[in-house]
Order: sequence, then structure tokens, then C-alpha cells
Amino acid sequence: MEYPVIEEGQFRYIETGSGEKPLMLLHGLLGALSNFQGIIDFFGPKMNVVVPLLPIFELPLRKDALSWLVQYVNAFVMHKGYDKVHVLGNSLGGHIALLFALENPEQIASIILTGSSGLFENAMGTSFPQRKNYEYIKKKAEDTFFDPKTATKELVDEIFEIVSDRNRALRVIMTAKSAIRHNLGENLHQVKAPTLLIWGQQDKVTPPFVGEKFNELIDTSKLYFLDKCGHAPMMEQPEKFNEILEQFLTEIE
Repeated sequence: MEYPVIEEGQFRYIETGSGEKPLMLLHGLLGALSNFQGIIDFFGPKMNVVVPLLPIFELPLRKDALSWLVQYVNAFVMHKGYDKVHVLGNSLGGHIALLFALENPEQIASIILTGSSGLFENAMGTSFPQRKNYEYIKKKAEDTFFDPKTATKELVDEIFEIVSDRNRALRVIMTAKSAIRHNLGENLHQVKAPTLLIWGQQDKVTPPFVGEKFNELIDTSKLYFLDKCGHAPMMEQPEKFNEILEQFLTEIE
């Protein structure tokens, strides 16, 4: 089922239904709604899945990127009047989810992280020396996944369009640098909400040891590895991902 993008003031998002504890999905630096299609299709009819579109490309140049994005998520949750949320983040979205949870522990029903930044990552980099080289961008996109075919032409074209635009590329670089500055190693012991970690066994961006470190530092966490899977498990192994997530949500509820 397709859900329309709702526009309300500064916010653009999709929402599948209603419920006391929505499942809020936060996408990565170059992510989009399509990254979460498997989750939306599976959980949309069962619970309220909400996906705010993070305004990374509207980032004010003199602001710290991650702090600004966390403020945006906080304002969105207040705008919607959510009491408690299950917050799920992939890559940079996981980083934002953790910062939001650390600032608002009373509003967190659970945290789900998959390929999250916040400790260590081999990202596309803090610069794009070959940003107008299509084959270079294509190879970088393919390296995100275990199966290079997951990086479809549509996905590569979308990323290439973003990084070829000077203003957008600048904001991507600013956000990547901000993520490096916001290392959460000394803060994760403060996370008390039930936390699920789903990691790709072949993740090259945030390798398996990163998931293991999150598991070590967050006392309330459970870690699952998915084989033949890279940096976006919800895209490469959607059935297994959703099975683990559904079991987790059932247990904590």
C-alpha cells in the first residue's frame, strides 16, 4: 500500500495509521522512504508507522548538523503529540535516534538500531573528490550492500544527483563531519530503554564489531546478525529483519 507524503508546516512525513506508541523510522544520510518499504509494508497495517523526511539538504550552514536534526525530530514528535515512540534508525538515522533518546528518555518505548553510526563508520567520506564520476558513485553505492544488485540504477541515479549538486553535497559533507564529532561511546551507558540491534554480517560501513560494541555499551540491548547482508538489513533481508523486529516489539509490549 502506498501512503501519501503529508506536509504540515516545516514537516514532511508519511503515517500509516494511529496508535499510542508509533514506530518512527529515521533514514540515513542519503536514505529515502524507499529504504524502509519492507518495514512499512509489513508493519503499516498493524501499527502506526511514521517516517519523517529529514531535511538534510535544508541544513543551515552555520549550525551543527546532528544537533539541528535532533531538534527537528524533537519538534516533529511534539508537533504530532506523541507520548512514547518506538524509534528505529538506519546508519545516520540510528545516530539521530540515539541522540534523541538520550535527550528524551521518558518518551522512548524502545530503540532499534541497524548499521548505526555513533561509534565508528567507513562512510562515503567527509569529501567527494569524484562526486561527478558516475562509476565512482555507483561503486560506493554497491559497497553499501552484500549483493551489489541491491544498488539499483534508480538508487545510484538518486545518489549521483544529490552529490553532483554542490549545495547538497556540501550539506552531506557537513553532516558526515558532525557525525564523527558526536561520538557516543561515553554516553551509551545512559540508555535504559529496550534496545534491538540488527546488523549485517558483511556490513562494510559499520562492520560487525561496531554492532558488538553497541551491544557491550548498552546494557538493555540484544544483538542479531544477518548473513549475506550489508549496511541496510531492512532492504537486503526484509523478511528476517521484520521477523526479529516483530518478536522484539511483542516481547516488550
